[in-house]
Amino acid sequence: MTTDYDICFVTVGDKKTADVITEGLLKERLAACVSAVPGVESSYWWKDSIEKSAEILLIIKTRRALREDIIQFVKRHHPYAVPETIFTQIDAASKDYQDWLGANTLFTTNISLDKLPEGKKLL
Repeated sequence: MTTDYDICFVTVGDKKTADVITEGLLKERLAACVSAVPGVESSYWWKDSIEKSAEILLIIKTRRALREDIIQFVKRHHPYAVPETIFTQIDAASKDYQDWLGANTLFTTNISLDKLPEGKKLL
């Protein structure tokens, strides 16, 4: 049984960016919890070469309806040209945890339908 909730992964290059994104997502009720995992080593293609960076992985627990809000928030506050913002559904969780997650996030998106990027629709 799937839930109405997601986990979002965002990588950042420094603690200051991690703190800004974490604090903002929580204050705006776009996330109920953000876990910061330091010491992640990422290898990736960038501008025709393979790069390697030490990063912090943010694990964001949120409501599925807030995906686009989180994408837009991360774009506004992240220094990377192409910030990682990846969502996966929470297939199962305890009822108590789901209740807590729901009570600590916005019920619906802040983005009006006419402001969504072309081709996007809310779930």
